[in-house]
Amino acid sequence: MNLHDVKVYPSKAGLKREDQLAWKIAGVAADRVAVQKDVAAMIINRIIDNASVAIAAINRRPVVSARDMALGRPNKAGATVFGVAANKRVSPEWAAWANGTAVRELDMHDTFLAADYSHPGDNIPPILAVAQTMEKSGRDLIRGLATGYEIQIDLVRAICLHKHKIDHIAHLCPAQAAGIGTLLGLKQEVIYQAVQQAVHVSFTTRQSRKGEISSWKAYAPAHSGKLAVEAVDRVMRGEGAPSPIYEGEDSVIAWMLDGPEAHYQVPLPAAGEPKRAIMDSYTKEHSAEYQSQALIDLAFRMREQIEDFEKIAKIVIHTSHHTHYVIGTGANDPQKMDPKASRETLDHSIMYIFAVALQDGTWHHVDSYAPKRAGRADTVRLWHKIETTEDPEWTRRYHATDPNELSFGGRVEIFFQDGSKIEDELAVANAHPNGAKPFGREDYIRKFQILTDGIVSPRESKRFLEVVQDLPRLAAGELHLLNVALPAGTLAVGKPGIV
Repeated sequence: MNLHDVKVYPSKAGLKREDQLAWKIAGVAADRVAVQKDVAAMIINRIIDNASVAIAAINRRPVVSARDMALGRPNKAGATVFGVAANKRVSPEWAAWANGTAVRELDMHDTFLAADYSHPGDNIPPILAVAQTMEKSGRDLIRGLATGYEIQIDLVRAICLHKHKIDHIAHLCPAQAAGIGTLLGLKQEVIYQAVQQAVHVSFTTRQSRKGEISSWKAYAPAHSGKLAVEAVDRVMRGEGAPSPIYEGEDSVIAWMLDGPEAHYQVPLPAAGEPKRAIMDSYTKEHSAEYQSQALIDLAFRMREQIEDFEKIAKIVIHTSHHTHYVIGTGANDPQKMDPKASRETLDHSIMYIFAVALQDGTWHHVDSYAPKRAGRADTVRLWHKIETTEDPEWTRRYHATDPNELSFGGRVEIFFQDGSKIEDELAVANAHPNGAKPFGREDYIRKFQILTDGIVSPRESKRFLEVVQDLPRLAAGELHLLNVALPAGTLAVGKPGIV
């Protein structure tokens, strides 16, 4: 990997494009280096993962709305939409919108955490939509996705968005544009302009993940994908972009991030170096914010030592800065303690999540968030006894560069009314690559089968799983086979809009 110095320059400096981060990102995207076998295999895993969570969410209101909007923009030569028969196509930017919303709705697909946060599986919907529209092959798709994952993860390693209250799609959109550039074999100059446009239009605030969290949390990455498709489309037609988008004196770093004195070092693969960033990401076994994954597993373990939950006096979760301030009591969001809060808010409340996991010993993407479950009196009592606190050691491990030290868990103390206490800790989720039961191909398949059971037919499930595992051999024009369709008449229809 090469480390690239990134800072703000005055306009009079005339920063050469060859010295700009967007140009270097475009160079990585334009590099036709081969995708290694284990990376290609992991890409297949993540396509399965995305399909799992998308189909599980297929008739939830935000997904229905997004799908209806897409179906109002038909395009016979376009892309498929999750749940819909593959012979019914829409324009690729709208397929990216619909499919991206379906993938993101349950907050249960892959994750990468470092200087910032990300769900790099959000790269798949727009890149796949363009691949279907442009009749690309399975190998083309694999190359494009390897780039999307690489660029997003490398940006997340180096540039923190959240401390400036900027949403993480600001790193996603340029990655999606770069991945589309790789997929289509575009020249570096074209990808450079697309990346700059993508950055320019995707900087938004983190209010989408604060307070009463709405369905926009699912829409935001999908909107990013739509913007990325449109950006590439424009620059292929000869349009340019604001430049330099990162380093300019009136651009994003100077005014939205660390300011005129900012200095970042962004790692990117050298010319000819394989794109392997996807191997550093990890999926979710449980449908909840990633920082809750290890704590859910820990709750399952600790509950075996508890005879009566009513005798618990207090629970303290010692954890990282992020967990405390984003999904813990450090967020100072009263909604995180409200039994009537939205599902999106509850899956960003570690207090709620730990209480339910501790009581139930299981976690379900629907049942664990049901209003009746959230409002149960004994759960509310337990939930309101839970608090989080930042532990500097857990924060250090959260940002560790050594993969053996990197952790997203915490230490839990459970205090009882009689003065006794139990405590335990878990650094990473069981499904994490360093966890007790790392996810492999069979786990991704099982996740797909569990989440889609009763929604798609056994025949359709089997067909999809056979096709996706044969991805490198899919010929040009065959990528529509990656769509998963529901039986006729089972897709919900939402309220009418403009189109």
